[in-house]
Amino acid sequence: MPQLGLLPRRTWAALLSQLLRPPHSACIPAVGCHSQGTRDLSPEQMVVREKILDMVVSCFKRHGAKGLDTPAFELKETLTEKYEENSGLIYDLKDQGGELLSLRYDLTVPFARYLAMNKLKKMKRYQVGKVWRRESPTIVQGRYREFCQCDFDIAGQFDPMIPDAECLKIICEILSGLQLGDFLIKVNDRRIVDGMFAVCGVPESKFRAICASMDKLDKMSWRDVRHEMVAKKGLSPEVADRIGEYAQCHGGISLIEQMFQDPRLSQNKQALEGLGDLKLLFEYLTLFGIAEKICFDLSLARGLDYYTGVIYEAVLLQTPTQIGEEPLNVGSVAAGGRYDELVAMFDPKGHKVPCVGLSIGVERIFSIVEQRMKTSFKKVRTTETQVFVATPQKNFLRERLKLIAELWNAGIKAEMLYKNDPKLLTQLHYCENTGIPLVVIIGEQEQKEGVIKLRSVASRKEVAIKRENLVAEIQKRLSES
Repeated sequence: MPQLGLLPRRTWAALLSQLLRPPHSACIPAVGCHSQGTRDLSPEQMVVREKILDMVVSCFKRHGAKGLDTPAFELKETLTEKYEENSGLIYDLKDQGGELLSLRYDLTVPFARYLAMNKLKKMKRYQVGKVWRRESPTIVQGRYREFCQCDFDIAGQFDPMIPDAECLKIICEILSGLQLGDFLIKVNDRRIVDGMFAVCGVPESKFRAICASMDKLDKMSWRDVRHEMVAKKGLSPEVADRIGEYAQCHGGISLIEQMFQDPRLSQNKQALEGLGDLKLLFEYLTLFGIAEKICFDLSLARGLDYYTGVIYEAVLLQTPTQIGEEPLNVGSVAAGGRYDELVAMFDPKGHKVPCVGLSIGVERIFSIVEQRMKTSFKKVRTTETQVFVATPQKNFLRERLKLIAELWNAGIKAEMLYKNDPKLLTQLHYCENTGIPLVVIIGEQEQKEGVIKLRSVASRKEVAIKRENLVAEIQKRLSES
């Protein structure tokens, strides 16, 4: 497998031009125009987005993860064999000198490839990056064709369910920290799903197709999913009805015990293994103090084909709404599971590296926070400027430049107007409008006395500070605020 970093220069150039080309090459869109399913983010939106990402990444780091980045595109064969039912959603790039490439669909498959290529047997990693899917976008639900994913994964051979429990703990920490409202994490196991299909009479050749249908239960009614299974996937109505009986079961540890006694499911070895691991998982979740946030749900399937064991999906129980705000149905806000076979698919010798991971649905979370912003009328600061350098008099540009350089050199975030002789009122209004907390003022009188005036924008109080003490005084005030 050729390394993507070693592609010929002409291939790189052609790919880059294709990535940057407008989506509809027949027409050149106007500036600011973009295809459906993508969007520009304003400075106000970026502030909120960065706060969300900072909170997510700080949680990943708190749990010992290392950062990783992978290319935006992969060899087409790397991707198409791994998603099967979803492979039609992959964005293919044009053939460039014999290289068939596609934009990455998620961050999990590139991570598995990275582990195999570098012969790594153990790694705890996080990654934040854009992924692309050719599906019908539902903007109101925070669904896009180009979107950001935040992933955390633990690769390596460890004792059962310890890393899996930590992944669920991380989801709880992030969703609690973001204060999105009450949430629930549904868990199941692919071995239980496959065992359930087997005992219900689903032919093994249809397991993945029926699993993909069942994965739609969070968006469609059982009646519609059943119709798809029977009319489109060729399942007999009796088999679909048996699946429906199981799919309506959800609960806690007592349901796991109940399924151990189920006359059909208890006869399936795969299902029993999955139930045994889930029982152990719930023990660890109780020790972590999060068992009440977890629900064993037999309808959960997770449509991606690479899952092999425990799977989970976090949903908001209700989106908090304020007056005049429409409730948002955003679906799952985090999901993941165990994929023990994926790395072996990239390894020439087929060496396995067990993995478990999670993905935070930041775009959906962002759509909730964004709607809150619109209804709260809360002003968002789009810069972090701490100090503004002003003057009340003409011919002080050079003094302002010397002063602002002094502040920058001290690590202070500072701004000034790009005018020779701005009016003082214009400068003060700029600070009030942009939320800059402090203003330093230099003029003839201050220069003569060897001082600088330091003004609080909020209180409008001014004090004279000796020039040599200015930086220390600003740093003291900023540390107190």
